[in-house]
Amino acid sequence: MRLEVAPGDHICLLGPSGTGKTTLLNRLAGLERGQPRPTLRIGYLFQEHRLLPWRTLRDNLRLVGVGRDQVEPLLARVGLEQVADRYPDQLSLGMARRAALARCLAMRPDLLLLDEPFASLDPHRAEELKGLIRTLLKQFPTMAMICVTHEARDAEALANRIWYLAGRPARLRCDARLDAEAHAGLAGRLEALGRQATQESLSIEN
Repeated sequence: MRLEVAPGDHICLLGPSGTGKTTLLNRLAGLERGQPRPTLRIGYLFQEHRLLPWRTLRDNLRLVGVGRDQVEPLLARVGLEQVADRYPDQLSLGMARRAALARCLAMRPDLLLLDEPFASLDPHRAEELKGLIRTLLKQFPTMAMICVTHEARDAEALANRIWYLAGRPARLRCDARLDAEAHAGLAGRLEALGRQATQESLSIEN
């Protein structure tokens, strides 16, 4: 199967744990051994923020080429302009994720990869980050996004397209565009895909 991601595609990648969703993101980013470097500009928000702990947020951004006069405006996009001189360990998990997101935006990515960006956040912080990502997608309409998540409500909030990965070996079970009607029935559709994948897995094991 050949998949194409177009400018402005906002894809949520769902499926059972252990089916290779993060591996797929790594391959798209060219991080797997022996892969060529991608030709697109890619921003990757990992599950861990991966900011250098001995550098302030300002310095972390300067290290990826952000101009001195652009640090505060970039941090302002993620609501962190007041903490530019703090170190990552002085931030909450939600703030550290937003700082890592600012670092992704610094390269003006064609494709933004998000690996479970709401994991380990309390519901309020998760909704806050989700709202920020939604705003950024509107501000950069040609930027494509692929977000790994386990939650249908994340796809309902962010996606205009869904991928569902399942099986052993894993394969793409669903690639669907979402309109208003599809959004309304998304949770039920994902539950059905999950039940189908589970039944097939049990059949293989037996």
